[in-house]
Amino acid sequence: MEKLQPGIKGREEAVVTEALLARNVGSGLVRVYATAMMIALIEKAAVYSVEPFLEPGQGTVGTHVDVSHCSATPLGMKVWAETELVEIDRRRLVFRVAAYDERGLIGEGRHERFIIDNAKFQAKADAK
Repeated sequence: MEKLQPGIKGREEAVVTEALLARNVGSGLVRVYATAMMIALIEKAAVYSVEPFLEPGQGTVGTHVDVSHCSATPLGMKVWAETELVEIDRRRLVFRVAAYDERGLIGEGRHERFIIDNAKFQAKADAK
């Protein structure tokens, strides 16, 4: 297994459908790509970028998102998120993130995740 190290990059893409619009996810009243869905796409890119470098039974959970959504994207346009792992502090992973549509940058910032033992984490959550 390769070593988890800064520089690992991720990329995920989607097409803006009705289900991803702000007015349909409760984050606004307009027919544009929802900020919440942009953040979900960013998280997905980060998750899958580091997954091959984790030990069996490990995963990551999002713990902090600091992202600006700077441009609206209409229904039907392709969007994508790019992530780069820039810092590792024991189990804390920090990513530089950006999101784009076919016309350019729509969001950027930082995202943090923690490496977890999936079974232990799930058991603790279920015990609440």
